[in-house]
Amino acid sequence: MARNDRERFNREPKDDIIKKTIDLRRVTKVVEGGRTMRFSALVVCGDGKGRVGIGMGKAAEVPEAIEKANKAAVKNMFSISTSGRTIPHTVIGEFGRGKVLMMPAPEGTGVIAGGAVRQVLEVSGIANIRTKCIGTNNKINSVKATIAGLKALKTAEEFAALRGKTVEEIL
Repeated sequence: MARNDRERFNREPKDDIIKKTIDLRRVTKVVEGGRTMRFSALVVCGDGKGRVGIGMGKAAEVPEAIEKANKAAVKNMFSISTSGRTIPHTVIGEFGRGKVLMMPAPEGTGVIAGGAVRQVLEVSGIANIRTKCIGTNNKINSVKATIAGLKALKTAEEFAALRGKTVEEIL
């Protein structure tokens, strides 16, 4: 393999992807010979312009787990329907027993969210939103509920196209 080919495969993607590690835990599997320790990582990535994805990775070493999670997060990225720098309507995302209520906010409000939900919204590029976690404070379930809510967002134009009407008829 030529030197240029190696450089091409080892390069980072050109678009600026923001990656944040949300959760890192040591997990144990009990087997007949004893316990095997591994590390589990939850990572969220986004471009700050309406694309976001989450990924989980597990490995014997921390950097390997984070790298696996990063690859999974980039692979699972999807686009969000936004209205300026906020969301178009109120939505509830659900995963397991966790629910995340997300409400649009006027310009200047900022991201009013806790912990893991805040990190997902920051990398997605949403700047004005209010949220409330209901049912659980588990980071994994909160992040997956947030992602489910973001996937459910639709703009007025998308609703109108879905129903075969104009935007004025919908509003």
